Amino acid sequence: MFELSGKNKHPFGPVDPRDDRDIDIVSLRSESRQGIWAEALRLLRDIFLIIVVFILFGVFFVQPVVVEGTSMLPQLHDGERLLVNKLVYYKIQSVSWGHIERGDIVVFWFPNDPDKSYVKRVIGMPGENVEVRNGRVFINGVELKENYLDAEHNQSLPSWPAKKVDEHHYFVMGDNRDNSSDSRYWGLVPEKYIYGKAFFRYWRPSNVGFLEHGEYDNTVPKPTPTATPTDPEDLRAREAR
Repeated sequence: MFELSGKNKHPFGPVDPRDDRDIDIVSLRSESRQGIWAEALRLLRDIFLIIVVFILFGVFFVQPVVVEGTSMLPQLHDGERLLVNKLVYYKIQSVSWGHIERGDIVVFWFPNDPDKSYVKRVIGMPGENVEVRNGRVFINGVELKENYLDAEHNQSLPSWPAKKVDEHHYFVMGDNRDNSSDSRYWGLVPEKYIYGKAFFRYWRPSNVGFLEHGEYDNTVPKPTPTATPTDPEDLRAREAR
């Protein structure tokens, strides 16, 4: 039996106001631990989402590549790192985000060995005739003015016979014409092998910035299409000739 007597007597001993303060301290410590864990979980969640976004960004939009070799001198140097826009040429059924243009610096799978990637400049478009005379490029018989070339890397001045660019294919060349393995040697690049356009150099620090793609005047004539007659009258007229 508990015995109660007096105002300050309690069955569990005397009541001290400091007991409440101890309870408050323990409660604050517990809440503080819970807050730290909650913040840590939120931080981990944010880091995870950032990683996922970067992975998706790299898979679908932008890919870093390393330049190997000197075939694109003086524009690109060995060891430099580029960002490649993979969305610019992407097509969804009949809708495309953009199209390949002459002068674009493109990254593609090497047709003779798709495990390798090359970076070159687009020179010849589908349907065009590309010819090299004494180191100068002619498109459909008209010389192509290439302001991005320099004399140091274009001294051999070779000649190559005219080549017709097939539909959905491209004629590519390196800017260092004296030391570039390109369409002159191994042929055209299928459109489906071109997976991006190099647009930004982020390494080396001295050359950081956006890449300059070729700009040309409008003197290059478009190829004359060879239409196949389907009307019987046209067919008979041709046979009569």
